[in-house]
Amino acid sequence: MLKTCIIGASGYTGAELALLLQQHSQFELSALYVSEKSLDAHKQLGDLHGFLYGRIDLALQPLKDADMGLLANEMDVIFLATPHEASHEWMDKLAGKKAVVMDLSGAFRLKNTAVFAQYYGFENTQAHWLEQAVYGLADWHQDAIKTASVVAVPGCYPTASLTALKPLQEAGLLDIHHRPIINAVSGVSGAGRKAALNSSFTEVSLQAYGVLGHRHQPEIATYLGNEVIFTPHLGNFKRGILATITVKVKAAVSAEQINQAYQLAYASNPIVRLRDSWPKIDDVAHSPFCDLFWKYDEQSGYLVVGSAIDNLLKGAASQAVQCANLRFGFESHLDLVG
Repeated sequence: MLKTCIIGASGYTGAELALLLQQHSQFELSALYVSEKSLDAHKQLGDLHGFLYGRIDLALQPLKDADMGLLANEMDVIFLATPHEASHEWMDKLAGKKAVVMDLSGAFRLKNTAVFAQYYGFENTQAHWLEQAVYGLADWHQDAIKTASVVAVPGCYPTASLTALKPLQEAGLLDIHHRPIINAVSGVSGAGRKAALNSSFTEVSLQAYGVLGHRHQPEIATYLGNEVIFTPHLGNFKRGILATITVKVKAAVSAEQINQAYQLAYASNPIVRLRDSWPKIDDVAHSPFCDLFWKYDEQSGYLVVGSAIDNLLKGAASQAVQCANLRFGFESHLDLVG
């Protein structure tokens, strides 16, 4: 069994990760950590997240600087479900030793440091690990993930968007003179567990935010290889993302070419489901799937693609496990899909 631990285990994503690892046939969940000053230190994870009560008998240990070197040499995989700043600060202490680091923050997703500073509000000074980090879009970057020492697990919005768009881009079907327009709605769990007025369930009314300035915009554009217009929305539901994406394809592209692009990309992939109706969040909530459907107007050349994921699973925890599966030579979907 491969030894794993989670740093930042008290949050929504950390809890989902813990359950996935606890149930995995090849990974052993060895320890759970929170920051040294966390109010959750020493608590049982099941006391914070009732769905884990009686299922995971591990307390949340406060992580000290002196512990990091030991973890890096004892663990096979370290999952960082931490804020961007924490992942950035701790990476040099954790990476480059025995453990492979799966970082679910945004600290190492963007290689352009100027763009990173603009969108994240601080400078990335970990040049070596920024260069080494592999973007963990598990359904597309399998070969790079298999040899990575640090994996930057994608954000939830980019996962939904890129899964929908990359088959078209890779097939050369997109009209590069028209930016894909992505409108996506997320449940409030995407804002994290920490209490905040603007993400309080009783305060949220369906609303756009981060318009023309959200940090996931450059992430999507970078890994698509094409600029996009990305508008996120916050919905008054707990979990899930629904992205509705409008694109212009090249002249004379046929519906059959579009279908072939998606079939080539995902026909043998049990995680990405090509549906025969518009996807909805209820169909993917609490699952590792991404559901896709599309409709094409050949007369105008416009294509609309729907993409649905669970933001905490396919958009975070289960994709991190997909990456860990790939890194250690297993099928991407091992113990995620029956």
